[in-house]
Amino acid sequence: MVMRSVAAGPSSSSCCAKSSLPLRELVWPGRGGPACSCLLVTAVLLLVPSLGRAVPSFARQMNMQCIACHTEYPVLNTFGRMFKLGGYTLSTGQSESPPFAVMLQPSFTRTETGQPGGAAPGFGDNNNWALTQASIFYAGRLFGPFAANIFGQDAATIANKFGVFLQATYDGVGKTWSWDNAELRYADTGTIGGQGAVYGFYLNNNPTLQDPWNSTPAWGFPFTGSGLAPGPAAATLIDGSVSQQVGGAGAYVMLSNTLYLDVGGYRTLGASFQKSLGVDPGGETQITGLAPYWRIALEKPVGAGSWEIGTFGMAASTYPGRDSSAGKDRIVDLGIDSQYQVSTERHDVTALLSWIHERQSWNASQALGSASNAADALWNLKATINYLYDKTYGATAQYFVIDGNSDPLLYSGSLTGSPRSDGFVLQANYLPFNKHGGPSFWPRSNVKLSLQYTIYNRFDGARTNYDGSGRNARDNNTLYAEAWIAF
Repeated sequence: MVMRSVAAGPSSSSCCAKSSLPLRELVWPGRGGPACSCLLVTAVLLLVPSLGRAVPSFARQMNMQCIACHTEYPVLNTFGRMFKLGGYTLSTGQSESPPFAVMLQPSFTRTETGQPGGAAPGFGDNNNWALTQASIFYAGRLFGPFAANIFGQDAATIANKFGVFLQATYDGVGKTWSWDNAELRYADTGTIGGQGAVYGFYLNNNPTLQDPWNSTPAWGFPFTGSGLAPGPAAATLIDGSVSQQVGGAGAYVMLSNTLYLDVGGYRTLGASFQKSLGVDPGGETQITGLAPYWRIALEKPVGAGSWEIGTFGMAASTYPGRDSSAGKDRIVDLGIDSQYQVSTERHDVTALLSWIHERQSWNASQALGSASNAADALWNLKATINYLYDKTYGATAQYFVIDGNSDPLLYSGSLTGSPRSDGFVLQANYLPFNKHGGPSFWPRSNVKLSLQYTIYNRFDGARTNYDGSGRNARDNNTLYAEAWIAF
C-alpha cells in the first residue's frame, strides 16, 4: 500500500482504426500469410505520471480508423486486444512515416469547495484551467517502416516482431517532464499442444501495463482525471502505486483465443535512474528483490458479446520510504476482474468489474513509527459500465470504494484513521471524428471531449467534518472538463 493523492486514473494503450484492406489481407510481419489469429507487440518509453494512450501512429501503421481497435478510446474491442497481444506490430505496409504521434489534454477543474492556498503552485483556489499534459509518442513497430532498409529483407522478418510505445510527456500541473508507462515487446504465433497460440515477452515499468483488458489497473477507468483536485490517499501497491518506479520482465501466451497466462517479476529502479527520467524517488515504497507478478484469464463468446474473467496479483518485500534500517514490510495483492463487451454497428457496451485485496505486514513500518498495527488489510472495488452510441456519443458510470483496517499512523491524514473512500464517477463523451478518423486536412487524428463529475460519499475515512477541521467529503466533489486531442 502507498499513500497518495491522485485524482487521475489510468488509461489504456491500444491500436487505432478501420482498415482499408480486408482482414484476411493483413499480414503478420515476415510471414506473408493471413493474420486472423495473430496481432500485436508493444514497447514504450513514456514520460510523466499519466498513462499510455491510443495513438494515431498505430492508425497510420494499420491504415485504419480508431474504431477498428476501440469502442471509445482507450477501451479496446476484440480486434484491439488481439492487436495488443501481437505486440503493436501488425501492419498493412502502406505507411512510410516513422511512428510518431502527439497528444494534448487541455482541461478545466472545479471542486465543490475551493482549496485554500491554491489547488497547486501557480493555480487558484478553484475554477482552474490547465494543460493537463502534452505528449510526444513513438509507438508501433520498433523500427517503423524501415526494418528492411536497415537489416535487409530476411532479418526484417524478425525485427518487425518487436514493438515499441514511447511517450514523452509534459505535466502542465507540475510543470515537469517525466517518463510514464514504458514497454517493449516481442510477439509471435505458433501452436502449443495442437492449439493456436499468440505468445510474447515484455519489459515494462508498470504491473498490468501489458494486460489486454480494461479491467486491470493500468488501463482501467477513469482513464484521465484532474491533477488539481484532491484524491483518496490510500491505494493498493498494484493499483498505480509503483508506476514508473519499477522495472519488470515477463512472458505471456494466449491459447486458442481463450486462455491467457502471464508471469513476470518487478523490482524498484535505482534512485539516480529514476531522477534522470524525471521521477522523484523520495519517500516511495521500494520493492527489494524480485516481486513476482501473475495473471490468468479466460475469455469466451457469451451471447452477442465476449466475456472475460480472471485473476492477477503481485507479492513484494518492500522498504518503506526507501528506508532499509528497520527491515522489510511484506505486501501481497490479489485481484479478481471481469469484463463483458458487446459491440454492434451502433451500440458498444462494456461492463467492467475489478476487486483487489491487499495483505500488509508492517514489520519495518511499525518499527519506524509510520504504522500503528503490525498487520493490516486494504481492498478496493470498481464497477464500471461504458456505453458508446454510433461510435460518437458516450457515457460511463463507475462506483468505487476503498476500505480496510483503521490505522491512525498509516492514515494520518484521516480524521478517523480509516482509509475509507467511496463514491461515483460519471462521464459524458463526444467523439466527433471517431467514425471517420479526422477531417480531410488532419487524417488519422481523433478528439474526445469529456465532462467528468466525481461524487464522494466518504473521503479518507469521513463523510463530514466531525472535529470542525478539514473538508467534508462532498467538498472534494469534482467537475472536470477535458479535450483529449491526438494526432
